[in-house]
Amino acid sequence: MATISLKNLTKVYGKAEVIHGIDLDIADGEFVVFVGPSGCGKSTTLRMIAGLEAVSGGEIRIGDRVVNELDPKSRNIAMVFQNYAIYPHMTVRENIAIGLYTQNLDKEEKARRVENAAQILGLTDFADRRPAALSGGQRQRVAMGRAMVRDPAAFLFDEPLSNLDAQLRAQMRIEIKALHQRLGSTIAYVTHDQVEAMTMADRIVVMKDGHILQQGRPMDIYANPVDVFTARFIGTPSMNIIPSGLAGGPAAGDGGRPVLLGVRPQDLHVGQAAAAGGLTLAGPVTAVEPLGPETLVHFRVGEETVIGTAPATQIPEVGSEVSARAEDAQLHRFDAETEKALESR
Repeated sequence: MATISLKNLTKVYGKAEVIHGIDLDIADGEFVVFVGPSGCGKSTTLRMIAGLEAVSGGEIRIGDRVVNELDPKSRNIAMVFQNYAIYPHMTVRENIAIGLYTQNLDKEEKARRVENAAQILGLTDFADRRPAALSGGQRQRVAMGRAMVRDPAAFLFDEPLSNLDAQLRAQMRIEIKALHQRLGSTIAYVTHDQVEAMTMADRIVVMKDGHILQQGRPMDIYANPVDVFTARFIGTPSMNIIPSGLAGGPAAGDGGRPVLLGVRPQDLHVGQAAAAGGLTLAGPVTAVEPLGPETLVHFRVGEETVIGTAPATQIPEVGSEVSARAEDAQLHRFDAETEKALESR
C-alpha cells in the first residue's frame, strides 16, 4: 500500500480552471471518499491521480514518487469504474485475469491470484460464467477482482455503485468496506451519494466548484459543517436552513451580522410543546413521509418549507397545524452573507 499526496493541484480546460490548487494527503491504508454534486471536480481529481487526465499544475505523489509524468500503468494503482468495463465474451475467471496482462508473473502465480480474488469476492461458483449470466452486483465484484489481482499501491473507485439499484448499493457498500478492512488498502473513492460517504469513509472530502470545502471524519463533518453547502449536502434529509428572525430568534449575530439557523430534521421534533430556550416552529403541514420507524413532516414557516420528525404512530394530516421544537444545543448558526459557520459545536 502507499500514501497519496496532492500539492496545489490544478486542472485547466482551455481558459476554464476546474480544479483550484487543492491540497490533500491520504494516509497509507486510509479510505477517503470525495463527495460533492455533479461537476464539482471530484472525478477529475481522481482521474488525475490515475493518470487518465494530465495535471495542469501542482504535484501528485504516490508513495515516495512524483507521478505527474508517469502513464497509468506505471503508477501501480488500480481503478474501478461505474460501468464495470468487463468483457462480455470472457468468463469471470478470464476477466479477472486481464488485470494481470502486463504483470511479469508465471502461470501458477497468476492462477493463484485469480482464484484468491474470486474466493474473497464470493465469485468462485461463478468463475466459468460470462457477464450476461451475472447480476449487477456480481459484475461489479468482477471489476473489483480485476483490480485486486494486481496488488496495487492504491485503489481508485469512480462512482462504482451508481448503476445498481438501492438494495444492491446498500449490500455493495458493506462489501467494499469489508474488503478494505480485510486488505488494509489505500482507497480514494468518488461518489455524489452522501450516504455512501458517511457509511464507508474513514475521512470525507467535500468538494464544490473545484475547491475542497471541508475534510474530516464523517461524524465530525456531520456535527460541525463549516458552511451552509456542507450542512445541506451531508445528512439526509437535508438540514433545514432558515433566517433566525423567521424562527423568532435574534435576527443578527455578533457585530449585527444577519444569521441563518440550521437544524437537522432528526433534531426538530414535531408535536413537542414550546418551552423556554431552543427553537420552536409552527405552521401548516404540506406533506408527510411515513418511513416505518419515524415520520417526516413537511410544514411551512412563513415562506420556508421545513422538515421535522414525528413518531411512526403520529402522522398528521396535510393542512393541519403542527409545532416542532429543537434544543438549543442542536442548532447551527451561519453568517447569512458568507454562509460560513459562526461557531463550532
